[in-house]
Amino acid sequence: MTPQEMFTQLKRGNAAPVYLLLGQESYQRGICKQALIDAVLPPDARQDGLIRHDLDEISFNEVLDDANSLSLFAPTRLIWVTGAEAVLPRGKSTPDEDAGDSQLLKTYVQSPAPGVTLVFQASRYDFEGEDKTKLERVRKFYSSIPAQVEFHRYTIQASQTLAVKLATAAGITMGSAEIEYLVEALGGDASRIAIEIEKLRLFKGAGGTVTEADITALVPDARDTTIFALVAAVGRKDRQASLSLLDTLVKEGEYLPLALSFLGAQFRQAYVAQEANLRNSAQIQAHFSKQGIPMWRSRADQVAQTATAFPSKRLASAIRKIAKADIDLRDTNPDDRVVMEEFILNLLSEPRA
Repeated sequence: MTPQEMFTQLKRGNAAPVYLLLGQESYQRGICKQALIDAVLPPDARQDGLIRHDLDEISFNEVLDDANSLSLFAPTRLIWVTGAEAVLPRGKSTPDEDAGDSQLLKTYVQSPAPGVTLVFQASRYDFEGEDKTKLERVRKFYSSIPAQVEFHRYTIQASQTLAVKLATAAGITMGSAEIEYLVEALGGDASRIAIEIEKLRLFKGAGGTVTEADITALVPDARDTTIFALVAAVGRKDRQASLSLLDTLVKEGEYLPLALSFLGAQFRQAYVAQEANLRNSAQIQAHFSKQGIPMWRSRADQVAQTATAFPSKRLASAIRKIAKADIDLRDTNPDDRVVMEEFILNLLSEPRA
């Protein structure tokens, strides 16, 4: 079941007694959660009727016991259970692992408690990459639940479309370049796009026009463009520009360990691109997306430029230097700026291949 199908079902008043929500995408899940609350809980019953449990803190049996118990204060209840993945044992699975809990769930689904809607939220794993196998184990355990809703991440194109809709609804004007810049800065994360557009609405006011400078000022991750410019300057062995860009990051209040982490990701992805003989942005985007790693076109362009600017040996050396700088930043009371300056100067001191 897709989120849209669930939303339509709820609008028709056909809520299922038990749901399993799969996937990490939180924007659509939040919309469906509110629709479910509106569908099953009258306004005066929401304070006592909305129950939250976390399977990392209580047992699966306790959740089902609560669902089966009667409540004097809330005859209609919505029980929202997070950490649904916690029912699975750690390590390699066996055919009959947790068969008892799975059978208890099957028995409950066949005869659910009246007046109770039970929701299991499994948002720890994604549908691609290394998470895929883990998510299938979760799906198998909860296979007795017919109403399973999959919350897939937005594509970059879908995120841009959403951003246009949200900006229009907020009454602010954003050009296509500003929309692309915002979506790129936030990695296409729909929830964060919604939050940042609301911030931009409050900042500019109704009818305001949002510029790239506004996005850079208000959206923290927009500073990634400055970090990429730093990568490019180091690739050119431009000492003055490199140190000037580091100074810009410091003045903007950038958390330098996070900037170093971004640099590390940029160099590692460029190294992978070289090793996999990826020759252009389209191949890079396809390769990383297949591995379940978010990669949009402009980001792939940056990785391609880094892979071109740095020979393989210099990339490997840079990755080792990043590891050392990371250790230095974790030292007792380090001066983050000094550590980053030393790291950049060490990179610049390497001879060109």
